[in-house]
Amino acid sequence: MIVLGIETSCDETSAAVVSDGIVKSNVISSQLVHQKYGGVVPELASRAHQRLIIQVVEEALARAGVTKKDLSGVAATYGPGLAGALLVGLNFGKAFAYGLRIPFTGVNHMEGHLYSNFLGEEKPAYPFLSLIVSGGHTMLVYVESEFQHRVLGQTRDDAAGEAFDKVSKMLGLGYPGGPVIDKQARQGDATAIRFPRSFLEEDSYDFSFSGVKTAVLYYLRDQKSNAREGVVGPSLLADICAGFQASVVDVLVAKTIRAAREMNVRDVGMAGGVSANSELRRRLGEEARAGGFRLFYPALEYCMDNGAMIAYVGWLRLRRGVASGMELAAVPNLEISTTALVPERRPLGMC
Repeated sequence: MIVLGIETSCDETSAAVVSDGIVKSNVISSQLVHQKYGGVVPELASRAHQRLIIQVVEEALARAGVTKKDLSGVAATYGPGLAGALLVGLNFGKAFAYGLRIPFTGVNHMEGHLYSNFLGEEKPAYPFLSLIVSGGHTMLVYVESEFQHRVLGQTRDDAAGEAFDKVSKMLGLGYPGGPVIDKQARQGDATAIRFPRSFLEEDSYDFSFSGVKTAVLYYLRDQKSNAREGVVGPSLLADICAGFQASVVDVLVAKTIRAAREMNVRDVGMAGGVSANSELRRRLGEEARAGGFRLFYPALEYCMDNGAMIAYVGWLRLRRGVASGMELAAVPNLEISTTALVPERRPLGMC
């Protein structure tokens, strides 16, 4: 079964082809237009998706060495994400499938991240624990079996990736913040400045990163007011990045390892844009090995929003006979469900 996957939930226009669970191509076009604004501008994002979607899909098919007639089905993200951005990929995917008279299935963006750990050669075994950490979401998910999972905890305010972006903007480092803070932190001393760690209630798996973000803001204000020209020097800048990153990573690692122990799993996965962070990979890797867990994380191209994870989940759904109707609407605030076998069941021959 050959499935085309389309992802346009935010600021990456991506399409990929998966054949019987194997990624044959994955094309990602990142929108650089947002950098000068310090964040994603929804209207600009949807316009860019409209401009790029056809060429991205055509390139994905070409790289995979397949034609439209070879496709068995089409999958596209229908939420969560920016409403206008979602509509571009969703409507294109539905129209593409309808024109070819092949099944279409909508995919939850977060479930795409959840199953991105299956895109490599080594895959976690059920049941496993997954830390999904991205710009808009931070959550721990217990995955009992394929399409059977439940959220143990999630962010109550700022997601980890959102905190990285906001702190980066405070420091004048630009957007997206994750990669640039990661790079700056390597030059800094993580023990020089200790920012607060928010673990919430003792038994909670929820996350909160608004406190550390605010702590960085106040610290920065104090430093700038004391500086002769109101400018933070490069050495202090690196220390701030290292201290902030350590605060976020400490919380993510501690809650993930505790959940893995309490859920009695052997395998731990992490996914989403922040899973590309070098310090998070290092620290969680160390703690996982010490605890006897196997840690899985995607290749860097599958950490960011990508069509491959959508095509893969679409393939999982379509091989089970789960397709969506043409009336499927974009759901910007879509939550990750207990089971991914939604929004509806339809015979595979129907669009």
